[in-house]
Amino acid sequence: MGSLALLDLMGGVALLLWGLHMVHSGIVRAFGADLRRFLAYALRNRFAAFLAGIVVTAILQSSTATGLMTASFVTGGSVELVPALAIMLGANVGTTLIVQVLSFNVSAVAPLLFLIGVVAFKRGGQTRTRDLGRVAIGIGLMLLALHILLDTLAPAEQAPAVRMLLSAVTGDSILCVLIAAALTWAAHSSVTVVLLVMSLAYSGFVTPEATLALVLGANLGSALNPLVEASHAGNPASRRLPLGNLLNRLVGCALVLPFLGPIAALLQHYEPNRSRLAADFHTAFNLAMALLFMLPLRPLATWLIRHLPEKVTANDPSAPLYLDEASLETPTVALACAAREVLHMGDIVESMLRKSIIALSTDDRRLVGEIGRMDNAVDRLDEAVKLYVTRLTRESMGERDGHRAMEIVSFSINLEHIGDIIDKNLMELAAKKIKRRLSFSREGAAELEAFHQEVVDNLSLAFGVFMSGDVVIARKLIAEKAQLRTAELHAAERHLARLRDGRPESVESSSLHLDVLRDLKRIHSHICSVAYPVLERAGALQASRLKVVGGIETLEGMP
Repeated sequence: MGSLALLDLMGGVALLLWGLHMVHSGIVRAFGADLRRFLAYALRNRFAAFLAGIVVTAILQSSTATGLMTASFVTGGSVELVPALAIMLGANVGTTLIVQVLSFNVSAVAPLLFLIGVVAFKRGGQTRTRDLGRVAIGIGLMLLALHILLDTLAPAEQAPAVRMLLSAVTGDSILCVLIAAALTWAAHSSVTVVLLVMSLAYSGFVTPEATLALVLGANLGSALNPLVEASHAGNPASRRLPLGNLLNRLVGCALVLPFLGPIAALLQHYEPNRSRLAADFHTAFNLAMALLFMLPLRPLATWLIRHLPEKVTANDPSAPLYLDEASLETPTVALACAAREVLHMGDIVESMLRKSIIALSTDDRRLVGEIGRMDNAVDRLDEAVKLYVTRLTRESMGERDGHRAMEIVSFSINLEHIGDIIDKNLMELAAKKIKRRLSFSREGAAELEAFHQEVVDNLSLAFGVFMSGDVVIARKLIAEKAQLRTAELHAAERHLARLRDGRPESVESSSLHLDVLRDLKRIHSHICSVAYPVLERAGALQASRLKVVGGIETLEGMP
């Protein structure tokens, strides 16, 4: 074929991969969050899940991305394994649809797609139109790559050495399966390998039987990458879904491989075009596997759960639970993992906050030390979340995902600040109270507990705002901030009234009492910070809290 022709061939494959990447990234930016919600809704039963897998993967053009989204729901047992496996069956069918489209001679559409894509990309700003322009350019690149591959292979068709080499390599069906599986694993794309096989088949370099064997290998290789990525996780349960998908592929290959000759002869009778023959077999194989495995999914799930149990680890609160490295390739999934980890941080911070008032009330030295250790865990989790999110480059995220990444990091930082206030300030006050053997008055202790409970309640409200982005709840949280400010003033006034009455406990603990109120108010300010991005996005924030009176800005409530 010559070194130049080989270089053209490699360039065509690279262009095909890049086009597929552009299609995938454009769709993720435009519809990633919507597709994730659609998948979550579809995980009710296996049949709805199967259809959802077809739709989502046909749009994303990546069964791996669909698998990562699904795995994020399965991790921790929040979703049953059976519908998750059904989604993967649908994903395997969905990934064949682009192959079906490209198996027809549609290369003439490529210039039109480039034109539409460039105009949409340039004129779309930061909108979904820009992302869809990226998709159009990606599809155009894939069509152009196929045209390059066919033009490159055509002159080599008459080269005896090339034909002899390919005949030797593809003469054994098992070897064909292994070669295609290795190529798919290396390329991280079964679509690319199947399209390359179609080009080879169209140019007559491989026999129909070898074509089908190579397609089988591409299907097998597509199940290897998710399993390899899941194997890096410490929890064996994370390998259940990719292993179930791989078993599906292995059983399918074992059943079909002995009958490739008769199957190839049968398909040739109906489809003489070898390129279309490869595409049809690719789709038929995945449909057959879906029909074969749809009913026995429950026993398969039971077997996987029994042989891959949840890993029981030492209770290390500082160890991240949800920061899945494999999910970094799909920003929407990775951000969901980071959000779950921030909620994990929030649980620890909430526990610290609840225990802080007990330590202050009961003079429990042991609890003061325990809260210090919990703050260390919060600090390490905050660092882990920030490092995880920063590994998602801005180029891989759309505008919506970029905003969400900033919200996640911001809330993580605020939770870390809350932990510091509890540990460095409230627990220092608790230690001072224990050392000096101070005590609050009965009324003062009741006021602090009531004030503290309001802060705890609003922390739960903040978690709801963080996860849902609900404007109504965000407004309520900001309203609570104003009410808490008023409650602090009233509590301070009542405390000063007790000082005027000469209450001994109030005199002794005066500074302590006011400092606790101040620190709880600071904690509440960090809690309320989660509401501002939501309100700003909804256009529900004023530029300033100052109001104009006679042409001069003054604080509200002041002359």
